[in-house]
Amino acid sequence: MRYARSLARGLVGIVVGCLSVAAIATPNAQQLLEASDAIRNPTQPFSLTTTLIEFHDGRQTDEDVLTVYSKISADGGQYRSLVRFDSPARDVDKLLLKNGTDLWFYDPSSQASVRISPQQRLLGQAANGDVVTVNWAHDYAPSLAGEEEITDGDRQLEHCYKLTLIARSPEATYHSIDLWLDSATKRPVKARFYAESGTLLKASYFRRFQQELGTVRPTEIVIIDGLDPGWVTVMRYSNYAWRDIPDSWMQHDYLARFKPN
Repeated sequence: MRYARSLARGLVGIVVGCLSVAAIATPNAQQLLEASDAIRNPTQPFSLTTTLIEFHDGRQTDEDVLTVYSKISADGGQYRSLVRFDSPARDVDKLLLKNGTDLWFYDPSSQASVRISPQQRLLGQAANGDVVTVNWAHDYAPSLAGEEEITDGDRQLEHCYKLTLIARSPEATYHSIDLWLDSATKRPVKARFYAESGTLLKASYFRRFQQELGTVRPTEIVIIDGLDPGWVTVMRYSNYAWRDIPDSWMQHDYLARFKPN
């Protein structure tokens, strides 16, 4: 009897130990997504230059240059962003503002601002919601879909965690996202973006990682159209800087008076 009790305790200990190891070995999807967000986005107010370059069948067809000012909202959730158009000449000083779930476009020539959708295309495969700073962990509910070996934007094989992200509200730019993160560094490697119908809208590859504002971040995203892969948009980030961004800049009624300092 004593031997049986000892054997039972031993078996229970083995089972508990195995469950503990499994719990440790299985990463938490929300924590993975938050770690990836921290790599993509600085946590303090900052500015950067975003250059959008559109290609069709390998030939450049268009280019926009934007200055983006971003800071986390007072409730600590999503970012507020103000985007100024620097080129081409026809678009200079136009503004794009994201405050909460509201997205506004301001044209200084008419001095009018209008509500717009984050899903609308800005240039090529880049939507309005792509150029403002976004915490995916705030807008999407993640689940761990497994681990995969995938080819990254530099055609290197990477071992990745695959996350499936489902929009928490209709205001999100995409209904769902498949996101692959490097299993060692949690850096974003690849993403696929879907409409509510399940249609693949585009695929993105995160590239050119370098030290910016305290950590290694992707400074280029290659976006490939989901229906016609001949259309490609490259988003390049440069001129990262910590910035003092007044709250007034993030107000809709201030757009007509905005002057960068």
